[in-house]
Amino acid sequence: MSTIQETVAPAAAARVTIRRSVSTIAQIVVLLLLLATPLFVKNFVIFQLTMWLVYAIAIMALNLLTGGSGQFSLGQSAFYALGAYTSAILMEHADVNYVLTLPASALVCFVAGVLFGLPALRLSGVYLALATFALATAMPQLLKLGVFESWTGGVQGLVVTKPDAPFHLPISQDMWLYYFTLLVTLLIYAASVNLLNSRTGRAMMAIRDNEIAASALGVNLPLYKTLAFGISAAFTGIAGALGAIVVQFVAPDGYTIQLAIAIFLGMVVGGVGWLPGSLAGSAFIVFVPNVAENISKGLSGAVFGALLIVVIFVVPHGARQVALYGEALAKKFLKNN
Repeated sequence: MSTIQETVAPAAAARVTIRRSVSTIAQIVVLLLLLATPLFVKNFVIFQLTMWLVYAIAIMALNLLTGGSGQFSLGQSAFYALGAYTSAILMEHADVNYVLTLPASALVCFVAGVLFGLPALRLSGVYLALATFALATAMPQLLKLGVFESWTGGVQGLVVTKPDAPFHLPISQDMWLYYFTLLVTLLIYAASVNLLNSRTGRAMMAIRDNEIAASALGVNLPLYKTLAFGISAAFTGIAGALGAIVVQFVAPDGYTIQLAIAIFLGMVVGGVGWLPGSLAGSAFIVFVPNVAENISKGLSGAVFGALLIVVIFVVPHGARQVALYGEALAKKFLKNN
């Protein structure tokens, strides 16, 4: 080994160690905050925090599809609605435990995602986005059809019974649902990270980077593109099921194209392809509209749009850009101390 290599190798190893230390510390701090916050706030704030986690799951699912395989979708609200209605129908009509409705919603949405992904294989870019946009637009109308009204409640929707904490735990329903949603969020995040680091994830990212090169290397494009749609739809369905349980109500008008655009916006603000950014993107779509309304109730939409423009102008790469800047400062501090 040359003198230069002997000098560079330890320096590179030190940089990797510092980066891992910063990442680990940040993850521990965030987890502790997530665990402790509900103990010091009111039930309404806990409800908002729970919905923040629910939307973070939906954004994470879209990030797997767009950031992982490069397929754009504006139809996530359709899978969110399908998961919500699956959970609500099983709970209210079949008396199924709410925990068991989550895998059922995931399975239904996975099948729906695969079935939609098959004909969408011939589409890409803006044409795929338009196809998914049509799916999101059609879903609320399908849920209102009279043929499904005995199950879905039609325009009236369905009321969902909020579950109590198990084992007679001395906590409120809202607090229990928060911790339950947090557990599901952590499990889905771990599954998503492992997926992207697996052979399947590498194949999906190869398709994202260059379909022709991926195909030349032996990647089965139809298989992995369809699988990406199915997995993304399954995770979105889980988010929809949790949302139905937390809100205690499902109705067709709650799953319009505006929800799909909000999920897509959350992914962009959080950083496309960066899974931890899902929390930041979800916070933007959940809490910033409230801030905009407090600034001006009559012009809340305009204020929200102005804030969005400022965010995109200042941090065009989303929360990931902020995280990289913070990581650089932390590494500099640790190196100097």
